[in-house]
Amino acid sequence: MGHLNVCNLNTKSYGPATISRKNWKWSPPQAAIIPDHHLPMRSFEVKNRTSTEDIKSLRLITAIKTPYLPDGRFDLEAYDDLVNKQIANGAEGLIVGGTTGEGQLMSWDEHIMLIGHTVNCFGGSIKVIGNTGSNSTREAIHATEQGFAVGMHAALHINPYYGKTSLEGMVSHFDCVLSMGPTIIYNVPSRTGQDISPRVIQTLAQSPNLAGVKECVGNDRVEHYTDNRITVWSGNDDQCHDARWDHGATGVVSVTSNLVPGLMQELMFGGKNPSLNSKLMPLVEWLFQEPNPIALNTALAQLGVVRPVFRLPYVPLPLQKRADFVNLVKKIGRENFVGEKDVQVLDDDDFILIGRY
Repeated sequence: MGHLNVCNLNTKSYGPATISRKNWKWSPPQAAIIPDHHLPMRSFEVKNRTSTEDIKSLRLITAIKTPYLPDGRFDLEAYDDLVNKQIANGAEGLIVGGTTGEGQLMSWDEHIMLIGHTVNCFGGSIKVIGNTGSNSTREAIHATEQGFAVGMHAALHINPYYGKTSLEGMVSHFDCVLSMGPTIIYNVPSRTGQDISPRVIQTLAQSPNLAGVKECVGNDRVEHYTDNRITVWSGNDDQCHDARWDHGATGVVSVTSNLVPGLMQELMFGGKNPSLNSKLMPLVEWLFQEPNPIALNTALAQLGVVRPVFRLPYVPLPLQKRADFVNLVKKIGRENFVGEKDVQVLDDDDFILIGRY
């Protein structure tokens, strides 16, 4: 460990001066040298400890929605019901607090609490993958330590967004969290403004903790990784059928499975099925007409499985789009969607928009 030079030394406060002010020369401070053997705050006795290989085998991972009470706090009763529906319909993993789950609108306390709650209630039945990524390496390290401490099975990490870094900086960022446990890297340039190139992933693949990549660039990239024996999940519901059956993807991290988990399970488990894929495409297109999770939040409220509460800046889809969803549900079959209530259009006044919570 190096030492810090003392700046602006006041010799009068140390009794008889041992340094002549006339001969004393100021030298700039030196940063403390941080040893490269940093040990993450982790435990190998975590409940439901899982291996990287266990994560690599997951075929249907749902990016689960976070529902709210009218005052903006989490509606854990509705959340638990959503998770139970995923388990009952064959989902194998959950992304908690991801973009779909609005982790970007949560405090870190809320974020870690929801991960811990999910593990505590459902960790024996489904793999819990906590989104503990950040564009701040410091925050990513701290959140990932906490996530594994409360029992999550794997972490989801995005590359630094907005304040982008170099490719070398990306590698350093991910290296800081890979040592803590099984990790999925999430590449979504449409949100981050920067692609995670295969060069970066191939470097990170040297770590035994890299479970794989959630890839949103397209199926050519998916196939590149599978050809190089890197596990990959499609991050695009509209491409996941072909990614799975034609390009070697292990499965999908899905938004649509929040609504029709049984059909998405069939799409990922049941073999090539272009007929089912075509049947789902109008719903997928409807879900992504506006940035996710706007349409999903609207749909779940219309199905009566969550309260019609939105944390701003998200707002519900307009009336005509809500009417279109009612028609989609009827066409696909209400029995294929979550919940038991009749689908409703809902009035604009039914929705609660919250800016402070």
